[in-house]
Order: sequence, then C-alpha cells, then structure tokens
Amino acid sequence: MDVLRVEHLFQSYGGLSVLADISFSLSAGERLAIIGPNGAGKTTLFNVLSGFIPPVSGRIHLLGTDVTTMSSHKRAALGLARSFQINSLFSRLPLLHNVLLAIQGVQTSRYQMIRPITAYRDNLVKAQELLELVGLWDERKSPVAMLGHGQQRQVEIILALASKPRLLLLDEPSAGLTAAESGNLGRIIQNLTADTTVFFCAHDLDLVFSLAERVVVLYYGQLVAQGTPEQIQVDPKVREIYLGAEQHDA
Repeated sequence: MDVLRVEHLFQSYGGLSVLADISFSLSAGERLAIIGPNGAGKTTLFNVLSGFIPPVSGRIHLLGTDVTTMSSHKRAALGLARSFQINSLFSRLPLLHNVLLAIQGVQTSRYQMIRPITAYRDNLVKAQELLELVGLWDERKSPVAMLGHGQQRQVEIILALASKPRLLLLDEPSAGLTAAESGNLGRIIQNLTADTTVFFCAHDLDLVFSLAERVVVLYYGQLVAQGTPEQIQVDPKVREIYLGAEQHDA
C-alpha cells in the first residue's frame, strides 16, 4: 500500500493555474524530493497535501484513506507531519518547553494543569532524545529566541518528528543552514526508521541528490520529470530549466 497517492491534482488562484494534473505516489520508507525554480508551485503542493488549502480537483490518499476534504489536524492524526519554510516556534519559551508542548500536543492523554510540564517523565525522555538528535540538549533552558537561525530550523524538524509521523513533509528544511548543519540534517533524515516516509523540497541540490531515492521536478505547476537522482541530473528538460533560470538571473 502506498503511504501517499496523489491523483490528477489541480489548484489555481484567481484563474491562474498553480498546479496542473499532478499525480505521483510514495512507498513506505521512501525518500522523495521535489525540486523546481521559485514559483513552481512546491509550497502550494505541500499546503494542499497537508490540508491547509483545498484542491480545485483531484484526490489525495494517505495510508489508504481518502483525505482530499479532510482537515489538517485529522491528517496529522493519521500520521502526517510537516515543517514550514518560516519558523513557527514559541520564541519566548525555553527550547525544552517547545519540544514538550509538541510531544503533548499529539497525545490523547489528559494532563493536570497544576503540574509542571516537566513532571511527565516519559515526555521528558522523548524530548531529550529529540534534542540530542540535533545536538541541542545543552541549550534546553535557553529561550528559542536566543538560538541561531540554523538551530531554530533544526528545532522545527524535531518538532515535526515528535508525533512519530508515518509521512513527513519538509518544506525547504535546509534554508538558512550552514553546510555543516545541512549535512547533519541529511544524516538525521537518513537515520529515520523505515516507518517514516519523507517527502521534501529543497533548493540545496547537494542535499537532494545525496538524500533522495527519487526526484520529481515541478515547473510552472506541472511535473515535467521524475526518476533517480542520476537520471534527473542528466535529463535534458531539467538541465534546460535550471540553465535557463541561471542565465535569466544573470
């Protein structure tokens, strides 16, 4: 069974087509990347898949369930998690409290409001594991606002992992990261269990080609190519798109 199956997805804004007849699928444990120039429709696709905006037409199946009209929080309950290009952290709270809130937010247990957030040992152990994953356990008492941009980006990733998702959507996860931080991010994703399927978009092609098992290319809302990283790198259409973009920027 596919973890995600997208069938003939269309989206438009004010009559302008943003996504046109998008169809693809992800198998369990797969690492799929989507690339394309700015304005290709990548973030719109992520917004549709995660339930933040409805498609004009088409179907979305998550773990065998049709979620096309399902709300984002119900998709999350099924096993979908997502990070965003822009950080959405509680900047004044300590880093540890941000992680604990993310862990508690996906649990069905009731909590006593008069108890401190750190009183739940199982959650504290999980928070420590996540923070150690990105080397930030020593910063657990620091307000998030005191962390560097790259560190905050890594926190976004582990908050998405707090729910133990079956499908993880990462929107430009390496944006603003140093080469070392980007390399560490790649290792984190590579070390995820086979139960976690990853679909990510990135402008960092080194990250894409080192991490993805399969790559799809979006151009003006259309999927114009898909294949292994090796196939994408020599695809004439893809080379034309990127070389053309570079010449235009120059």
